[in-house]
Amino acid sequence: MSFLPVCREDVRKRGWNELDFVFVTGDAYVDHPSFGAAIISRLLESHGFKVGIIPQPDWKNKYSFDVFGKPRLSFLVTGGNIDSMVNHYSVAKKRRQKDLYSPGGVMGLRPDRATIVYCQKIKELYKDVPIMIGGLEASLRRLSHYDYWDNSVRRSIILDSRADILMYGMGEHQIIELAESLDSGIPINEITYVRGTVYKTKSLDNIYDDYIMLPEYKKTKSDKKTYAESFLTQYENTDAVTAKILVEPYDNEFVVQNKPSMPLSTAEFDNSYSLGYMRNYHPMYEEKGGVPAIEEVKFSIISNRGCFGNCNFCALAFHQGRVVQARSHQSILNEANKIVWEADFKGYIHDVGGPTANFRAPACDKQIIEGVCKKRQCLFPSPCKNLRVEHKDYLKLLRKIREIPKVKKVFVRSGIRYDYLIYDKDDEFFYELCKYHISGQLKVAPEHISPKVLEKMGKPGKDIYERFVKKYYEINRKIGKEQYLVPYLMSSHPGCDLNSAVELAEYLRDLGYTPEQVQDFYPTPGTLSTCMYYTEIDPRTMRKVYVPKSPHEKAMQRALIQYKLPKNYELVFEALKKSGRSDLIGFDRHCLIRPRKNETYKKNDNKKQIFTKNFKKKKTIRNIHTKKFLKNKNL
Repeated sequence: MSFLPVCREDVRKRGWNELDFVFVTGDAYVDHPSFGAAIISRLLESHGFKVGIIPQPDWKNKYSFDVFGKPRLSFLVTGGNIDSMVNHYSVAKKRRQKDLYSPGGVMGLRPDRATIVYCQKIKELYKDVPIMIGGLEASLRRLSHYDYWDNSVRRSIILDSRADILMYGMGEHQIIELAESLDSGIPINEITYVRGTVYKTKSLDNIYDDYIMLPEYKKTKSDKKTYAESFLTQYENTDAVTAKILVEPYDNEFVVQNKPSMPLSTAEFDNSYSLGYMRNYHPMYEEKGGVPAIEEVKFSIISNRGCFGNCNFCALAFHQGRVVQARSHQSILNEANKIVWEADFKGYIHDVGGPTANFRAPACDKQIIEGVCKKRQCLFPSPCKNLRVEHKDYLKLLRKIREIPKVKKVFVRSGIRYDYLIYDKDDEFFYELCKYHISGQLKVAPEHISPKVLEKMGKPGKDIYERFVKKYYEINRKIGKEQYLVPYLMSSHPGCDLNSAVELAEYLRDLGYTPEQVQDFYPTPGTLSTCMYYTEIDPRTMRKVYVPKSPHEKAMQRALIQYKLPKNYELVFEALKKSGRSDLIGFDRHCLIRPRKNETYKKNDNKKQIFTKNFKKKKTIRNIHTKKFLKNKNL
């Protein structure tokens, strides 16, 4: 085994005269199955195609794309494992300082909108060579989409990039069918039949099945209601069984989205992870300190794809789909047995999971034959009566990995869907999760507790989370362990006003918990929540939604979640006044913050606090509350 070619000398050493495919990626070259570029290139190699990698070319110099010369069949382009704009900018649109997918974590080695820039540079060199784009950046921008960084609706990335074909979703089926079609001599503009692809055309004569005509781009861009309707149609046509072909009209051409690719079978999934990966970054990065992203995945194992949890702020349903696909136990054990022999392995498997670790099968048998329900979620607002809830297969898998020699501990660090876990009447997995697969704390994602916010998020109610918390601590007490929960929380999601943010702050006060980090809602392409953010409409009901957009209000909502931090005092004070919750400013145990210096309060009939500048009264009131506190504590 060896790394794929990254220069002409590597090609020469293999005895090749030319490459079939040249793969341009916005990431450093990491030959590990957690990186999409590695899977696609190794899969092509396994089918006899010659592939070379150009990682992070200098986009200011077109000749950096000419490392291998002209490929025989096509250029392949991806922005990288994550969206280049998310990679570069925080939700506040501030430039990030580190790029985990670049050597040494150095920022600035890829351009903004990397897929578009790379394709344009390739076109400057080779106008007649086909370009196929894929990866998360392309997949989530396959049709018109709201772009947070431009604050406008952009057209399909296949038009802006001038690529010939776009592969959306995970790509294994598409890339081999496309490669074999090109290899057989079919021109790229005639390959209009591959599922999981998007192409542009002047005529609709080649469409092979019924299709849905989306609103024309001009109207989608100018009218938010039309955008919401168009997005919902896209969102409801992401399932391989139920989806129809989608056609989006532009001025003088159409963008056509074929039906999604079928989910991988277990054998196909196993094959993708059994290829000849080097399981590390290319040695050329060693002197620069390596590639930081490998640290999180080197000793982790991907066991599944897809997610029927379907949170509205997550793009997984749009990219991977809702049907869960899983690798076989033997495939996962084979990978674990490779990991334990790596020189720097210390005995710990960092994770065995995927988008949601405790999903190992489709939600119900119906999904396999009839597809997923368009108007019904599997878990929200309550579990579907057809939902199959069980953890036996995952439990067996974890037990087998624990028994491998040299394995000291197997962690579960990717997301656990706590509502799915609490619905399981058999607690055996829950007990073993706490006993063997946690190291002091478990991260879960309730995100919020306000019912109106959770409804817009597509998350279960607070009562479900509290049932989970109660059982978690009961189990840990029974097994004699002191372990904690770390809840992920989100501020400024559509539907969340200041009153909802205060409600969450009060909940955290009662828990006695202050989160170390808070995630502000980030509007990224491909999610229902992003559509709500832009249009201020819930596309499912076409009703108005309150959306916090001003940086100052978002700062207040973040501060309320961390109200104990001194640096947040002024923002919390302002938020409580604006929301009419001055009763939470004072010295009572229920208060979030104390009054400002030299200010005190008295209670009115409505139990709200009125502030006056009377220092003597402040001392009196403080003494009263101190006495009450001591009395309540029997001190």
